[in-house]
Amino acid sequence: MRILAVDPGEKSLGIALSDPTGTIANPLTVLQHVSRPIDAAAIASLAAEHNAEMIVVGHTLDEDGNPTPQGRRARRLAAAIRTQTTVPVILWDESGSTQAARQARLDLHGTRRRRGGHLDELAATYILQTYLDSAARASS
Repeated sequence: MRILAVDPGEKSLGIALSDPTGTIANPLTVLQHVSRPIDAAAIASLAAEHNAEMIVVGHTLDEDGNPTPQGRRARRLAAAIRTQTTVPVILWDESGSTQAARQARLDLHGTRRRRGGHLDELAATYILQTYLDSAARASS
């Protein structure tokens, strides 16, 4: 099952896509934030274009497990996506995704000059991979 993941940010949205078996997450693209309805339509369109059977939206939680302000924005984006598609949309805790993406970029590109660019698609990839790994553990 192919799954699309979203790392929602204030300025841009990182998008990742799993392989057809739903095992490995790969970066797909970065969308520039326009407005919630337009972003939701673009995400739904990408899901349809890539035959995704699920959309995972990263959201942040505080120490008590409650959504942060960014987490509440992610919930509103997930609700908007649901109005644009029949594909199931779930929320997934993205805590640590930016730090993991930053470390991955450091590991991949040693020199400072080669480390430029967005972290958004790497963060989306991290969110998706943690979801895929959790789903694999739950089914075994």
